[in-house]
Amino acid sequence: MAMNVTDILDIMDDMLDKAWSLPLSGGRCVIDVERFRDLVGDVRMNMPSEVKQAKLIVQDRKQIIDDAKAEAEMIIRRAQEKAKAMVNQETIVKQAQEKANEMVSQAQLQSRELRRATNEFVDDMLQRTEESLSKNLAELKQSRQALRQVKK
Repeated sequence: MAMNVTDILDIMDDMLDKAWSLPLSGGRCVIDVERFRDLVGDVRMNMPSEVKQAKLIVQDRKQIIDDAKAEAEMIIRRAQEKAKAMVNQETIVKQAQEKANEMVSQAQLQSRELRRATNEFVDDMLQRTEESLSKNLAELKQSRQALRQVKK
């Protein structure tokens, strides 16, 4: 009959309960040592696989923890690099917007200056044309007057 660890431990506990104590020994008892050692061997042989697996996990826990730490550090490093890249990108976008605003302001200033200069040029040309026309009109009137005088 196959026994599990709990059954074997119950037998061992029963052996200890039934052990006879030695007089004047301070509570020491006599048990069948060979039988008890056999039961301890049976416990070792019948340990559940979960206990063996737990021992392996305990042995490997440092490696598991180290691997987890390394992975966490890698994730943190990637996140920091991504955050830095995003900040750099945001800075570049902000600088580009500032440059664009500066260019628009310069273009508006140049446009106003060009408009002012164009207006001055056109006004000057119109004034010269007006003066020339006035002079020509005066000459025309004079010529007409002279022609009328010749007719008389």
